[in-house]
Amino acid sequence: MELSSPLRSTFLFPYSPRLDRLKGMWKDVSDTHDPPTFFESAAMSFTLRDATLADIPVITDIYSESVRNGVATYEIAVPDQSEMTTRFSTITGNSYPYIIAVDGDGIVIGYAYASAFRTRSAYRFLVEDSIYLAPEARGRGVGKALLQELIARCTDLGFRQMVAVIGGAHPASIAVHRSTGFVDSGTMKGSGFKFGRWLDTTFMQLALGEGLETAPAEGVYPDTLYGA
Repeated sequence: MELSSPLRSTFLFPYSPRLDRLKGMWKDVSDTHDPPTFFESAAMSFTLRDATLADIPVITDIYSESVRNGVATYEIAVPDQSEMTTRFSTITGNSYPYIIAVDGDGIVIGYAYASAFRTRSAYRFLVEDSIYLAPEARGRGVGKALLQELIARCTDLGFRQMVAVIGGAHPASIAVHRSTGFVDSGTMKGSGFKFGRWLDTTFMQLALGEGLETAPAEGVYPDTLYGA
């Protein structure tokens, strides 16, 4: 697992990450890796870096735990590594950011990515964030750091809105999103059914960059993903 980098910085929370961003719009994902970003809080130290295919086994483990035990995802059947590899390749192949958090011992403790909210063309400047953490990383600043990094990268890429779809209207997830500027967009009552109970789904939204104040730069989106 590659953790070394000639660029190392240590930050104390609160932190708004603004290191070197993606060098150009929608280049091949192999050309868009940022240097690792290092964090330190009272609870733990960790590093953010781009995820790679080598991380898929532990990403699968983290996601599987959420499927089995949580409502962050409404998926019920646990996907295998092959399926997770396919999903990873679709996201990164369309140049969306996919990042992981690594603790001081080199263990992946969480991951996050941005993806299409929907694939009709008019939605192309809107992204959805997804964040999953290992149990030991929850409540320790990791999720917020991952979210802040996603916000910064998606802003630099030219997206104008980010939406959070929060399963089970989870209070901790709502609080983290609200702390980074997200506002409530609405709640769908009884929209999920898992663990024998109905679940509400909360939607939150954050304007990126100039938001809806100006027209976006046409062509700055992964057009291979979008239909009519």
